[in-house]
Amino acid sequence: MEEKKIYIVGAGLSGLIAALELEKGGLSPILLEATDRVGGRMKTDEIDGFRLDHGFQVLNTAYPEAKKYLDFKALGLKNFDPGAVIFDGNDSYVITDPLRSPLKIVGMAFSRVGTFLDKVKMFALTQELKKKSNEEIFSGPSVPTHQFLKEYGFSDQIISNFFKPFFRGIFLEKHLNTSSRMFEFVFKMFSLGHAAIPEKGMGEIPEMIKRQLSSSRIYFNSPVKTVEGNIITLETGEELKADRVIIAVQPDRVMKQLQGQFPPPRKVANLYFSTQKSFLARPMIGLYPGDHLVNNIVFMDDVSKAYSTNGRSLLSVTVLESDLPEKELIKAVQAELEVISGVKAEYFKHVKSYYIPYALPQVDDLKYSIPYTEAKVFDQVYLAGDYLLNGSINAAMTSGRIAAEAVIHSFMSTH
Repeated sequence: MEEKKIYIVGAGLSGLIAALELEKGGLSPILLEATDRVGGRMKTDEIDGFRLDHGFQVLNTAYPEAKKYLDFKALGLKNFDPGAVIFDGNDSYVITDPLRSPLKIVGMAFSRVGTFLDKVKMFALTQELKKKSNEEIFSGPSVPTHQFLKEYGFSDQIISNFFKPFFRGIFLEKHLNTSSRMFEFVFKMFSLGHAAIPEKGMGEIPEMIKRQLSSSRIYFNSPVKTVEGNIITLETGEELKADRVIIAVQPDRVMKQLQGQFPPPRKVANLYFSTQKSFLARPMIGLYPGDHLVNNIVFMDDVSKAYSTNGRSLLSVTVLESDLPEKELIKAVQAELEVISGVKAEYFKHVKSYYIPYALPQVDDLKYSIPYTEAKVFDQVYLAGDYLLNGSINAAMTSGRIAAEAVIHSFMSTH
Protein backbone atom coordinates (compact mmCIF):
# COMPACT_ATOMS: atom_id res chain seq x y z
CA MET A 1 0.00 0.00 0.00
CA GLU A 2 1.52 3.36 -0.99
CA GLU A 3 2.34 5.75 1.85
CA LYS A 4 -0.93 7.14 3.22
CA LYS A 5 -1.03 10.51 4.93
CA ILE A 6 -2.91 10.00 8.18
CA TYR A 7 -3.07 12.87 10.61
CA ILE A 8 -4.17 12.56 14.23
CA VAL A 9 -5.26 15.80 15.88
CA GLY A 10 -4.20 15.63 19.55
CA ALA A 11 -1.62 13.45 21.30
CA GLY A 12 -3.66 12.64 24.38
CA LEU A 13 -4.41 9.04 25.33
CA SER A 14 -6.88 8.41 22.48
CA GLY A 15 -4.56 9.92 19.87
CA LEU A 16 -1.57 7.92 21.11
CA ILE A 17 -3.48 4.62 21.17
CA ALA A 18 -4.86 5.36 17.69
CA ALA A 19 -1.28 5.89 16.45
CA LEU A 20 -0.10 2.68 18.10
CA GLU A 21 -2.90 0.65 16.50
CA LEU A 22 -2.36 2.26 13.08
CA GLU A 23 1.31 1.26 13.27
CA LYS A 24 0.24 -2.32 13.94
CA GLY A 25 -1.73 -2.05 10.69
CA GLY A 26 1.41 -0.98 8.84
CA LEU A 27 0.65 2.76 8.74
CA SER A 28 2.77 5.71 9.92
CA PRO A 29 0.54 8.49 11.23
CA ILE A 30 1.51 12.07 12.05
CA LEU A 31 0.23 13.48 15.35
CA LEU A 32 -0.44 17.21 15.61
CA GLU A 33 -0.24 18.28 19.26
CA ALA A 34 -1.06 21.82 20.39
CA THR A 35 1.19 21.72 23.49
CA ASP A 36 4.82 20.82 24.12
CA ARG A 37 4.24 17.21 25.21
CA VAL A 38 1.94 14.21 24.93
CA GLY A 39 -0.80 13.32 27.39
CA GLY A 40 -3.64 15.77 26.86
CA ARG A 41 -5.36 16.00 30.23
CA MET A 42 -2.84 13.60 31.72
CA LYS A 43 0.32 15.52 32.52
CA THR A 44 2.76 15.82 35.42
CA ASP A 45 4.85 18.91 36.16
CA GLU A 46 8.02 18.95 38.25
CA ILE A 47 8.16 22.03 40.48
CA ASP A 48 10.34 22.72 43.55
CA GLY A 49 11.04 19.05 44.20
CA PHE A 50 7.38 18.02 43.80
CA ARG A 51 5.58 16.11 41.05
CA LEU A 52 2.23 17.71 40.32
CA ASP A 53 -0.39 15.91 38.25
CA HIS A 54 -2.79 18.18 36.36
CA GLY A 55 -5.81 17.35 38.48
CA PHE A 56 -6.09 14.44 40.89
CA GLN A 57 -6.31 11.32 38.72
CA VAL A 58 -5.86 7.63 39.38
CA LEU A 59 -5.49 4.58 37.21
CA ASN A 60 -7.76 1.67 38.02
CA THR A 61 -5.74 -1.53 37.65
CA ALA A 62 -8.85 -3.48 36.58
CA TYR A 63 -9.37 -1.40 33.41
CA PRO A 64 -9.23 -3.94 30.54
CA GLU A 65 -7.62 -1.48 28.09
CA ALA A 66 -5.00 -0.34 30.61
CA LYS A 67 -3.96 -3.97 31.11
CA LYS A 68 -3.61 -4.34 27.35
CA TYR A 69 -1.46 -1.26 26.68
CA LEU A 70 0.47 -0.58 29.88
CA ASP A 71 3.21 -2.42 31.73
CA PHE A 72 2.10 -1.91 35.33
CA LYS A 73 5.40 -3.14 36.66
CA ALA A 74 7.46 -0.74 34.59
CA LEU A 75 5.19 2.13 35.69
CA GLY A 76 6.05 1.20 39.28
CA LEU A 77 2.36 1.46 40.17
CA LYS A 78 1.67 2.47 43.76
CA ASN A 79 -1.72 1.40 45.10
CA PHE A 80 -4.03 3.37 47.32
CA ASP A 81 -5.42 1.53 50.31
CA PRO A 82 -9.06 0.78 49.50
CA GLY A 83 -11.52 2.73 51.61
CA ALA A 84 -11.33 6.31 52.78
CA VAL A 85 -10.66 8.58 55.72
CA ILE A 86 -13.87 10.47 56.46
CA PHE A 87 -13.66 13.90 58.13
CA ASP A 88 -16.79 15.30 59.72
CA GLY A 89 -15.46 18.58 61.01
CA ASN A 90 -14.34 17.63 64.49
CA ASP A 91 -13.50 13.99 64.02
CA SER A 92 -12.13 11.57 61.46
CA TYR A 93 -12.58 7.86 61.00
CA VAL A 94 -11.19 5.34 58.57
CA ILE A 95 -13.35 2.93 56.67
CA THR A 96 -11.20 0.25 55.12
CA ASP A 97 -12.09 -1.70 52.07
CA PRO A 98 -15.81 -0.89 51.80
CA LEU A 99 -15.97 -2.19 48.23
CA ARG A 100 -13.90 -5.34 48.44
CA SER A 101 -14.94 -7.06 51.59
CA PRO A 102 -17.74 -4.95 53.03
CA LEU A 103 -18.87 -7.74 55.36
CA LYS A 104 -15.44 -7.90 56.97
CA ILE A 105 -15.67 -4.31 58.11
CA VAL A 106 -15.94 -4.60 61.85
CA GLY A 107 -16.00 -2.16 64.71
CA MET A 108 -17.44 1.29 65.14
CA ALA A 109 -15.92 3.13 62.21
CA PHE A 110 -18.37 1.85 59.64
CA SER A 111 -21.43 2.33 61.84
CA ARG A 112 -20.72 6.05 61.85
CA VAL A 113 -20.73 6.05 58.07
CA GLY A 114 -23.53 3.59 57.39
CA THR A 115 -25.65 0.80 58.83
CA PHE A 116 -25.10 -2.94 58.99
CA LEU A 117 -27.67 -3.29 56.22
CA ASP A 118 -25.53 -0.95 54.07
CA LYS A 119 -22.65 -3.42 54.41
CA VAL A 120 -24.86 -6.28 53.29
CA LYS A 121 -26.14 -4.23 50.34
CA MET A 122 -22.60 -3.23 49.35
CA PHE A 123 -21.57 -6.84 49.36
CA ALA A 124 -24.63 -7.85 47.31
CA LEU A 125 -24.03 -5.08 44.74
CA THR A 126 -20.35 -6.03 44.40
CA GLN A 127 -21.27 -9.67 43.74
CA GLU A 128 -24.00 -8.69 41.25
CA LEU A 129 -21.70 -6.42 39.26
CA LYS A 130 -18.87 -8.95 39.12
CA LYS A 131 -21.28 -11.29 37.29
CA LYS A 132 -22.21 -8.61 34.73
CA SER A 133 -20.00 -7.91 31.72
CA ASN A 134 -19.02 -4.27 31.13
CA GLU A 135 -21.13 -4.31 27.95
CA GLU A 136 -24.16 -5.46 29.98
CA ILE A 137 -23.65 -2.68 32.51
CA PHE A 138 -23.58 -0.04 29.76
CA SER A 139 -26.57 -1.42 27.91
CA GLY A 140 -28.57 -1.66 31.14
CA PRO A 141 -31.01 0.91 32.55
CA SER A 142 -29.73 4.41 33.18
CA VAL A 143 -30.99 6.56 36.07
CA PRO A 144 -29.14 9.26 38.03
CA THR A 145 -26.68 7.64 40.45
CA HIS A 146 -28.31 9.24 43.52
CA GLN A 147 -31.65 7.67 42.51
CA PHE A 148 -30.00 4.29 41.90
CA LEU A 149 -28.43 4.31 45.40
CA LYS A 150 -31.74 5.17 47.07
CA GLU A 151 -33.67 2.59 45.09
CA TYR A 152 -31.06 -0.04 45.90
CA GLY A 153 -31.86 0.59 49.55
CA PHE A 154 -28.72 2.34 50.81
CA SER A 155 -29.28 4.56 53.85
CA ASP A 156 -29.15 8.36 53.60
CA GLN A 157 -26.27 8.13 56.06
CA ILE A 158 -23.96 6.15 53.79
CA ILE A 159 -25.06 8.07 50.70
CA SER A 160 -24.07 11.40 52.26
CA ASN A 161 -21.00 10.20 54.20
CA PHE A 162 -19.38 7.90 51.68
CA PHE A 163 -20.98 7.61 48.23
CA LYS A 164 -21.49 11.34 47.67
CA PRO A 165 -18.01 12.62 48.51
CA PHE A 166 -16.28 9.56 46.99
CA PHE A 167 -18.12 9.59 43.66
CA ARG A 168 -18.30 13.39 43.40
CA GLY A 169 -14.52 13.28 43.16
CA ILE A 170 -14.77 10.76 40.31
CA PHE A 171 -17.73 12.25 38.42
CA LEU A 172 -16.71 15.88 39.16
CA GLU A 173 -20.27 16.96 39.87
CA LYS A 174 -21.91 17.60 43.22
CA HIS A 175 -25.29 15.90 43.03
CA LEU A 176 -24.49 12.46 41.57
CA ASN A 177 -26.68 13.08 38.54
CA THR A 178 -24.23 11.00 36.49
CA SER A 179 -25.76 7.88 34.96
CA SER A 180 -25.97 4.78 37.14
CA ARG A 181 -24.21 2.92 34.30
CA MET A 182 -21.05 4.88 35.05
CA PHE A 183 -21.50 4.30 38.77
CA GLU A 184 -21.91 0.53 38.29
CA PHE A 185 -18.86 0.36 36.02
CA VAL A 186 -16.63 2.33 38.39
CA PHE A 187 -17.94 0.45 41.44
CA LYS A 188 -17.19 -2.86 39.72
CA MET A 189 -13.69 -1.72 38.69
CA PHE A 190 -12.90 -0.61 42.26
CA SER A 191 -14.07 -3.92 43.64
CA LEU A 192 -11.87 -5.84 41.16
CA GLY A 193 -8.81 -3.63 40.96
CA HIS A 194 -6.88 -0.97 42.84
CA ALA A 195 -6.76 2.76 42.46
CA ALA A 196 -3.11 3.42 41.69
CA ILE A 197 -0.67 6.03 40.42
CA PRO A 198 2.59 5.49 38.54
CA GLU A 199 5.54 6.04 40.87
CA LYS A 200 6.62 9.20 39.03
CA GLY A 201 3.24 10.68 38.21
CA MET A 202 0.28 10.17 35.86
CA GLY A 203 2.25 11.74 33.00
CA GLU A 204 4.22 8.48 32.83
CA ILE A 205 1.19 6.74 31.29
CA PRO A 206 1.10 8.67 27.98
CA GLU A 207 4.92 8.69 27.94
CA MET A 208 4.90 4.89 28.11
CA ILE A 209 2.55 4.68 25.11
CA LYS A 210 4.64 7.24 23.21
CA ARG A 211 7.74 5.06 23.72
CA GLN A 212 5.92 2.14 22.07
CA LEU A 213 5.53 4.15 18.84
CA SER A 214 8.16 3.49 16.20
CA SER A 215 7.12 5.00 12.87
CA SER A 216 4.71 7.73 13.96
CA ARG A 217 5.82 11.36 14.02
CA ILE A 218 4.63 13.88 16.58
CA TYR A 219 4.66 17.61 15.83
CA PHE A 220 4.49 19.55 19.09
CA ASN A 221 3.28 23.15 19.48
CA SER A 222 1.20 22.62 16.34
CA PRO A 223 -2.34 23.69 17.24
CA VAL A 224 -4.96 22.91 14.62
CA LYS A 225 -7.38 25.69 13.72
CA THR A 226 -9.86 23.83 11.54
CA VAL A 227 -10.51 20.52 9.87
CA GLU A 228 -12.65 20.79 6.74
CA GLY A 229 -13.03 17.54 4.84
CA ASN A 230 -9.50 16.23 4.46
CA ILE A 231 -7.84 19.66 4.76
CA ILE A 232 -6.30 20.55 8.09
CA THR A 233 -5.47 24.20 8.72
CA LEU A 234 -2.96 24.93 11.48
CA GLU A 235 -3.11 28.08 13.61
CA THR A 236 -0.09 29.27 11.60
CA GLY A 237 -2.20 29.20 8.44
CA GLU A 238 -0.35 26.20 6.98
CA GLU A 239 -2.65 23.74 5.20
CA LEU A 240 -2.15 19.97 5.25
CA LYS A 241 -3.90 17.55 2.93
CA ALA A 242 -4.71 14.19 4.49
CA ASP A 243 -5.88 10.80 3.23
CA ARG A 244 -7.53 10.29 6.64
CA VAL A 245 -7.90 12.42 9.73
CA ILE A 246 -8.55 11.18 13.26
CA ILE A 247 -9.73 13.97 15.51
CA ALA A 248 -8.66 12.96 19.00
CA VAL A 249 -9.81 16.14 20.74
CA GLN A 250 -13.42 17.19 21.26
CA PRO A 251 -14.24 17.85 17.60
CA ASP A 252 -16.27 21.04 18.02
CA ARG A 253 -12.95 22.79 18.73
CA VAL A 254 -11.80 22.27 15.15
CA MET A 255 -14.99 21.61 13.19
CA LYS A 256 -17.33 24.57 12.84
CA GLN A 257 -20.28 22.39 11.85
CA LEU A 258 -20.17 20.51 15.17
CA GLN A 259 -20.26 23.56 17.42
CA GLY A 260 -23.06 23.41 19.97
CA GLN A 261 -23.32 19.61 19.61
CA PHE A 262 -21.67 18.83 22.95
CA PRO A 263 -22.79 19.61 26.48
CA PRO A 264 -20.29 21.73 28.44
CA PRO A 265 -17.52 19.61 29.99
CA ARG A 266 -17.03 19.12 33.74
CA LYS A 267 -14.39 21.35 35.24
CA VAL A 268 -12.32 21.05 38.39
CA ALA A 269 -9.78 22.99 40.43
CA ASN A 270 -6.83 21.13 41.91
CA LEU A 271 -4.74 22.93 44.53
CA TYR A 272 -1.42 21.69 45.87
CA PHE A 273 -0.04 22.56 49.30
CA SER A 274 3.07 21.45 51.10
CA THR A 275 3.22 20.68 54.81
CA GLN A 276 5.90 19.46 57.15
CA LYS A 277 4.26 16.06 57.30
CA SER A 278 1.10 14.26 56.23
CA PHE A 279 -1.74 14.27 58.77
CA LEU A 280 -3.28 11.25 57.01
CA ALA A 281 -0.09 9.18 57.19
CA ARG A 282 -1.53 6.46 54.95
CA PRO A 283 -1.97 5.97 51.19
CA MET A 284 -5.65 6.80 51.30
CA ILE A 285 -8.08 9.35 50.01
CA GLY A 286 -9.61 11.73 52.56
CA LEU A 287 -13.26 12.72 52.09
CA TYR A 288 -14.98 15.78 53.51
CA PRO A 289 -18.75 15.12 53.33
CA GLY A 290 -21.18 18.03 53.26
CA ASP A 291 -21.16 21.31 51.41
CA HIS A 292 -17.57 22.51 51.42
CA LEU A 293 -15.04 23.77 48.93
CA VAL A 294 -12.78 20.81 49.65
CA ASN A 295 -14.19 17.56 48.25
CA ASN A 296 -11.28 15.17 48.66
CA ILE A 297 -7.64 15.30 49.70
CA VAL A 298 -4.63 13.03 49.26
CA PHE A 299 -1.07 13.32 50.43
CA MET A 300 0.55 12.18 47.20
CA ASP A 301 3.84 11.21 48.86
CA ASP A 302 1.93 8.84 51.17
CA VAL A 303 1.09 6.90 48.00
CA SER A 304 4.37 7.37 46.11
CA LYS A 305 7.49 8.76 47.79
CA ALA A 306 8.73 10.06 44.42
CA TYR A 307 6.04 12.78 44.39
CA SER A 308 8.21 14.72 46.84
CA THR A 309 11.99 14.81 46.81
CA ASN A 310 12.43 17.81 49.11
CA GLY A 311 11.55 16.36 52.50
CA ARG A 312 8.13 18.02 52.66
CA SER A 313 4.74 16.41 52.20
CA LEU A 314 2.59 17.15 49.13
CA LEU A 315 -1.16 17.59 49.61
CA SER A 316 -3.52 17.47 46.63
CA VAL A 317 -6.92 19.10 47.18
CA THR A 318 -9.86 18.76 44.76
CA VAL A 319 -12.39 21.61 44.59
CA LEU A 320 -15.45 21.04 42.41
CA GLU A 321 -17.26 24.35 42.21
CA SER A 322 -15.88 27.75 43.04
CA ASP A 323 -15.95 31.18 41.44
CA LEU A 324 -13.53 32.66 43.97
CA PRO A 325 -10.43 34.42 42.64
CA GLU A 326 -7.31 32.32 43.22
CA LYS A 327 -6.00 34.20 46.28
CA GLU A 328 -9.36 33.96 48.05
CA LEU A 329 -9.80 30.32 47.07
CA ILE A 330 -6.38 29.44 48.51
CA LYS A 331 -7.25 31.18 51.80
CA ALA A 332 -10.68 29.55 52.02
CA VAL A 333 -9.22 26.09 51.33
CA GLN A 334 -6.46 26.62 53.92
CA ALA A 335 -9.18 27.52 56.46
CA GLU A 336 -11.09 24.29 55.67
CA LEU A 337 -7.87 22.27 55.93
CA GLU A 338 -7.34 23.74 59.40
CA VAL A 339 -10.83 22.56 60.42
CA ILE A 340 -10.19 19.10 58.95
CA SER A 341 -6.73 18.59 60.45
CA GLY A 342 -6.38 20.84 63.46
CA VAL A 343 -3.16 22.12 61.83
CA LYS A 344 -3.02 25.92 61.55
CA ALA A 345 -3.98 27.29 58.12
CA GLU A 346 -0.67 29.07 57.56
CA TYR A 347 1.24 25.79 57.78
CA PHE A 348 -0.32 24.75 54.45
CA LYS A 349 2.04 26.41 51.97
CA HIS A 350 0.49 26.87 48.55
CA VAL A 351 2.54 25.22 45.77
CA LYS A 352 0.39 25.61 42.66
CA SER A 353 -3.23 25.65 41.47
CA TYR A 354 -4.55 24.01 38.34
CA TYR A 355 -7.87 25.11 36.87
CA ILE A 356 -8.97 22.44 34.45
CA PRO A 357 -11.87 23.65 32.31
CA TYR A 358 -12.07 20.35 30.41
CA ALA A 359 -11.61 17.70 33.08
CA LEU A 360 -14.29 15.23 31.99
CA PRO A 361 -16.72 15.13 29.10
CA GLN A 362 -20.39 15.25 29.95
CA VAL A 363 -21.88 12.30 28.12
CA ASP A 364 -25.63 11.85 27.92
CA ASP A 365 -25.78 8.34 26.53
CA LEU A 366 -22.94 6.42 28.14
CA LYS A 367 -21.52 3.45 26.27
CA TYR A 368 -18.77 0.93 26.89
CA SER A 369 -17.80 0.64 23.23
CA ILE A 370 -19.11 1.41 19.74
CA PRO A 371 -18.76 -0.46 16.44
CA TYR A 372 -15.89 0.96 14.36
CA THR A 373 -18.41 2.09 11.73
CA GLU A 374 -19.60 4.73 14.21
CA ALA A 375 -16.15 6.32 14.52
CA LYS A 376 -16.50 7.88 11.06
CA VAL A 377 -18.12 11.31 11.07
CA PHE A 378 -17.49 12.54 7.50
CA ASP A 379 -15.67 11.12 4.49
CA GLN A 380 -12.06 10.58 5.54
CA VAL A 381 -12.69 12.03 9.03
CA TYR A 382 -12.86 9.85 12.14
CA LEU A 383 -13.36 10.62 15.82
CA ALA A 384 -11.63 9.38 18.96
CA GLY A 385 -12.03 10.49 22.56
CA ASP A 386 -13.65 9.45 25.81
CA TYR A 387 -16.58 11.82 25.10
CA LEU A 388 -17.82 9.21 22.59
CA LEU A 389 -18.21 6.58 25.34
CA ASN A 390 -17.74 7.60 28.98
CA GLY A 391 -15.31 9.75 30.91
CA SER A 392 -12.53 7.31 31.80
CA ILE A 393 -8.97 6.31 30.92
CA ASN A 394 -10.42 3.02 29.72
CA ALA A 395 -12.81 4.80 27.33
CA ALA A 396 -10.09 7.11 25.99
CA MET A 397 -8.00 4.07 25.08
CA THR A 398 -10.97 2.14 23.66
CA SER A 399 -11.99 5.03 21.41
CA GLY A 400 -8.45 5.44 20.05
CA ARG A 401 -8.31 1.75 19.17
CA ILE A 402 -11.75 1.85 17.49
CA ALA A 403 -10.85 4.92 15.38
CA ALA A 404 -7.68 3.18 14.18
CA GLU A 405 -9.67 0.04 13.28
CA ALA A 406 -12.09 2.19 11.27
CA VAL A 407 -9.27 3.87 9.35
CA ILE A 408 -7.47 0.58 8.61
CA HIS A 409 -10.79 -0.90 7.48
CA SER A 410 -11.49 2.08 5.19
CA PHE A 411 -8.27 1.39 3.27
CA MET A 412 -9.02 -2.31 3.00
CA SER A 413 -12.50 -1.68 1.63
CA THR A 414 -11.22 0.69 -1.07
CA HIS A 415 -8.95 -2.01 -2.51
